Amino acid sequence: MDYFGLCMDALNLAGQGVMHIFFVSRLTGKEQKPWYYAIYILLLGTLQLILVRLSLSGTLSIAVCVLGLYAVSRFGMGNRPGISWLAAVLAFYVSQLSFGIINSIEAALFPHFIGNPLLYLLLLAAQGIFFGLCIGCYHAVLKLLAWTEDSQTPYIGLLLFPGLFIFAAELYILHTAYSFFAPMISLEEVGKHSTLLLLQAMGLAALLCTLYAYRQLCQGFQARAALQSLTQAARTQKVYITEAQARYEQTKSFRHDIKNHLSVLDGLLKSGKLEEGREYLKKLETVSEALSFPYQTGNPVVDILLGEKLGLAKEIAAEVPLLLPKPCGIDDFDLCVLFANALDNAIAACRSSDGAKAIRISGKQQGDFYMLTFENTCSDDPLPPAGTGRSNIEAVAEKYHGAVLTEKNGKQFYLSVLLNIS
Repeated sequence: MDYFGLCMDALNLAGQGVMHIFFVSRLTGKEQKPWYYAIYILLLGTLQLILVRLSLSGTLSIAVCVLGLYAVSRFGMGNRPGISWLAAVLAFYVSQLSFGIINSIEAALFPHFIGNPLLYLLLLAAQGIFFGLCIGCYHAVLKLLAWTEDSQTPYIGLLLFPGLFIFAAELYILHTAYSFFAPMISLEEVGKHSTLLLLQAMGLAALLCTLYAYRQLCQGFQARAALQSLTQAARTQKVYITEAQARYEQTKSFRHDIKNHLSVLDGLLKSGKLEEGREYLKKLETVSEALSFPYQTGNPVVDILLGEKLGLAKEIAAEVPLLLPKPCGIDDFDLCVLFANALDNAIAACRSSDGAKAIRISGKQQGDFYMLTFENTCSDDPLPPAGTGRSNIEAVAEKYHGAVLTEKNGKQFYLSVLLNIS
C-alpha cells in the first residue's frame, strides 16, 4: 500500500502540474512551452519534499505551491502581477475544490472496501474522476474569464479577494473535516460528508457566478468604449457634413455671380484695360481655387474629408483615382465613417513604416455592388489586433450587405470594402 500510495502521489503531483500550467497559459493567452511544465513539476516535487521533511503541511504547503505557480506565471510567462496572482489562486482553488468533492465521496463510500483488493481500483477510478472534474471546472472558468495583454480587464485585482476567501474556506474544509478512513461509517458521518459535498458544489457555483458577473462588467466597459468612439466619430462626421454644405452654398453663390464677373471682365477687355483685366482674372482664380477640392470623387463630403485627412499627412504620397457613382445609395454619414476610419488606419500604418509612404484609394463598380480599395505602405511587423476603426468599417459594410477583406503582402496592406449601392 505504501508503494501504491507513493505512485498515486506522484501521479497526482504530475497531473496537477500539467493542468495548472495549461490552465494559466490558456487563461492569460500565453504560448505553452515544454519547459514551463518541466520547471513547474520539478518545483512542485521539490517543494513537497522539503515540506514533508520539515513536517509542514496544510495551508502553509498550499500557500508555498501557489507562490511557485505565481513565480512561473510572472517571471516565466511574463504576465502582470495581478493576473499572475489571480491565475495561481484560481488554478489551485479548482484543483483543491475538485479534490474536496472527490474526498467527500470517498469518505462516504470507500471505508466499506478497506481490506478489499477492489479498493485499489476504486482509488484509481477516483483519481481519474478527480482529473476529469478538474478539467471540466477549468474549462468552465476559461469560458467565463479569458484575456490577453490587450484585453480590457478593469479592476482585475478585485477578483482576487473573493477568490482568496472561497479558497481559504475550501482549505479549511479539507484540513478539518477529512481524516483517514475508518473501517465503519455511521449514517451521521454520511450526512456530514454529503453536507460538505453540497457546500463545495455551492462554492464552485459561487466562483462561476462571480466570474460571470466580472465578464459582464468587462463587456459593459467595452460597449461603453465603443459607444464613446462612435459618438466621437459621429461628431466628426457632422463637422465634415456641415463644412460640405457650406462649401456647396459658397459654390452655388459663386456660380450665380459668375455671369456678372464675366461681364465685368468682358468690359475691361473691350475697353483695352488689359492690366485691370488680368488683375480681375487673378482674383477670380483665387476665389475658384478656394472653392475647389484637392481630390474630386463626386461626393463633396468625401472630398472634404480626404482633403482634411491627407492634407495633415503631407509626408505621405496620396493617389485617389476614385469617382463615386451617382446615385450612390450610401448615406453621407456612413461614407464619412468608412473613409475616416480607413484613412486613420492607413495613415498610422504609413507613419510606422520606413522608406516610401504612400496611400492609394480606388473604386470599381460591378452591377449593384461597389468595391472600395484602400492600399497603403506598412511595416514588416505582424498586423495589430483589429480595433474600433475596423469594427466601424465592418458595421458600415454589414449595413449595406457587403463585406470587408484585408490582405498584407510584404510592406503593402490592402483593405477592400464591398458595398451594395442599389
